[in-house]
Amino acid sequence: MVLRVFGFTAALSLVIGASVVAGTSQAAFADDYPTWGDVTEARDDEAATQKIVERIKAALVKLEADAAAAQKVAEEKGNIWQEADTKYQAKATQTETLQEQADAASIEADEAETRIGEIAVRLVRAGGGDVTTNLLTNAQDAETLLYNLGMSSKISQQTSSLFDRAVQARNTAQSLSDATEVARAELEVLKIAAEEAFVEAQAAAQAAATALAEQQEREIEFEAQLAALTSAREATEASYLEGVRKREAARAKAAAAANVPNLDAGEISLSGWARPAAGYITSVYGYSSNYGSSFHKGTDIGAGCGAGIYAASSGTVVYAGYGWNGGYGNYIILEHAGGVRTAYGHIVDGGIHVSYGQSVAVGTKIANVGTTGNSTGCHLHFEVRPQSWNTTNPVPFMSNEGIRLG
Repeated sequence: MVLRVFGFTAALSLVIGASVVAGTSQAAFADDYPTWGDVTEARDDEAATQKIVERIKAALVKLEADAAAAQKVAEEKGNIWQEADTKYQAKATQTETLQEQADAASIEADEAETRIGEIAVRLVRAGGGDVTTNLLTNAQDAETLLYNLGMSSKISQQTSSLFDRAVQARNTAQSLSDATEVARAELEVLKIAAEEAFVEAQAAAQAAATALAEQQEREIEFEAQLAALTSAREATEASYLEGVRKREAARAKAAAAANVPNLDAGEISLSGWARPAAGYITSVYGYSSNYGSSFHKGTDIGAGCGAGIYAASSGTVVYAGYGWNGGYGNYIILEHAGGVRTAYGHIVDGGIHVSYGQSVAVGTKIANVGTTGNSTGCHLHFEVRPQSWNTTNPVPFMSNEGIRLG
């Protein structure tokens, strides 16, 4: 059974923080940036005004460079993590396959050995004792005895074949078990590398987000300062801060709207899971012809350019990439109850609507579909990680939660 509910729009929260509460936006930024006091003092002095204007323009250049540098680092760290994670996921799948094969070979050996035991009992019953004595004392049953002896010979041949099969299966099981242990050791090394790379990518993404927020907010203030210095329009710090408060109120209102359901969220199941995007499945999980020898960690959903991407379940944003993350472009990871994580890739530039640490409800519109990263057309790359790190096929996972993908 599926419920239809209203989804909602979540605004990207880039708050100024304590600086606004304290009545000034200066504390959060570099000391050498022009202050409103500098602007006020320079208004009636052309030379002083020119110097402040130059400082503001230089500050704008620096902010832009800092944001670009932070984004570049975030992309580099994201690429390193994606590469490490892809290697880990491929090895995890290989290890699981080896274990399954080892278990199957062990079962085959057990079955062959059990069958040999059953045949041995039949041999004893059919051909036991001295043949000549049996023929002389039981002449009337000679035909039956000879028949049983003939069958015993055939059974012996079958037993020999079964024995060879049991030995081969047991050897195969042992060989596969040994290979599995080696793979597990390699897997642990790859897991540690992937975890460390993720922590660095996560920190770099947060730093990039902070740099971008500072750039955007300072640009607004610098533009107001420039207007105060170069235009006839009267602009003051008080008017600037009033604008800040209005923007923050609008952001708070948009954040509160996250609790208002919307039909755009699509289907939400009784277990609390939602379809992340509408569209047909264009590429499957695992190894496929679309990806050659590479391991595909999710399911691709062919949603249209700009279409909404929705939180598959309620959770917390643990990664919101500012800058491309490997082949998956702009990328978001949510963590849900029980440590389950879902990830969303190829988001359009500027299409991420959530930030690190933000709580989102199931069905929240968290982003818009794009074609960033290694993508030949607009679609959503959707991942499910039941154990935080290990991926699984999203199709059966979501089906078990009452949601059909595609």
